[in-house]
Amino acid sequence: MALIIQKYGGTSVGTIERIQAVADRVIQTKKQGNQVVVVLSAMSGETDRLLSLAKALSHTPTPRELDVLLSTGEQVTIALLSMALEEKGYPAVSYTGGQVHIRTDNEHNKARIVDIEAARVHKKLDEGKIVVVAGFQGIDEDGNITTLGRGGSDTTAVAMAAALKADECRIYTDVDGVYTADPRIVQNAQRLPLITYEEMLEMASLGSKVLQIRSVEFARKYNVNLRVLSSFEDGPGTLIALEDDDQMEKPVVSGIAFNRDEAKLTIRGIPDQPGVAYKVLGAISEANIEIDVIVQNVAKDNSATITFTVHRNDLIKASELLEQIAADLGAMEVASDDRIVKVSIVGVGMRSHAGVAAKMFEALAAEGINIQLITTSEIKITVVIEERYLELAVRSLHSAFGLEQ
Repeated sequence: MALIIQKYGGTSVGTIERIQAVADRVIQTKKQGNQVVVVLSAMSGETDRLLSLAKALSHTPTPRELDVLLSTGEQVTIALLSMALEEKGYPAVSYTGGQVHIRTDNEHNKARIVDIEAARVHKKLDEGKIVVVAGFQGIDEDGNITTLGRGGSDTTAVAMAAALKADECRIYTDVDGVYTADPRIVQNAQRLPLITYEEMLEMASLGSKVLQIRSVEFARKYNVNLRVLSSFEDGPGTLIALEDDDQMEKPVVSGIAFNRDEAKLTIRGIPDQPGVAYKVLGAISEANIEIDVIVQNVAKDNSATITFTVHRNDLIKASELLEQIAADLGAMEVASDDRIVKVSIVGVGMRSHAGVAAKMFEALAAEGINIQLITTSEIKITVVIEERYLELAVRSLHSAFGLEQ
């Protein structure tokens, strides 16, 4: 008998009809001889509705009370699904995060899970019941309700799988797996049967919206087998697991990822001396602006140029800060550009293959696409290019590395 965790997002439980469909899928898994724990999000749009109610009363609602309010969304869906399962003849019991002792720190609105008490859930499973748990929430050491922030229900599901030592954690979404590229851009993109934690982390960080980074990090830490499947059609989905030791058959590149939410800043003509990079980038970081790609160049006159990227939403704030820094350092110029994107190739197979970067650059050059910045890791190569070339770049790289096969 296997123990399976199933997680369903807001779209999957957005209507009574869809909750009935989820109940049928849960029952199907139960009929296969498995123990089943289901983790649910609130109905699609419900969290936004609750937020709007809070904002109508207060411009800055206290984080504690906001958590009390937002946690009610999941309480509705777990009760409704449990009712649907009972009506179909399958005993079920619903629990809030607090009832199954999902203990978190006290960082309201973005709490992190500290511990989960598995005994109560195991007891109900041993009694033959299906256990339905509210995602996105827990309690701190003082018994206050907390919420986990963006991607919180995925994190709850993975944490439950780790605590219960589940055989697999299945995340049901509106896509049927992880693809070699966005199918909306590359028509012949292929669903990947298997991807490693590392590859999934890179793709998630680069804009792939299939899974939140936090849940994948949790899965890797506790070696939880994750599977991404569709809520609306049957299929094997994509398994996210440890890297296979045998890399002989591993493709060099597993997928192409991209991120449109990028902007570039450049400061020119600053002194080339120790501490200058910190004066520039440290001030940006201290303003809680995340910096991504960084390149520094030194000219013949010993002046330096630093170029870096930030999220597009942070461009105005970062530009204003950089102008102040430029005045302090006597810089020649500050320039910004919000018409850029990041495009990346990702694959653990890069570790054992040479010439991957050259092949990437050749494919882009053949399409007349200029590379502005480059950054690499052991399993990723990222380039910054003009936004207008995004779709062309993704398609050309997908073809160059034979990912349509």
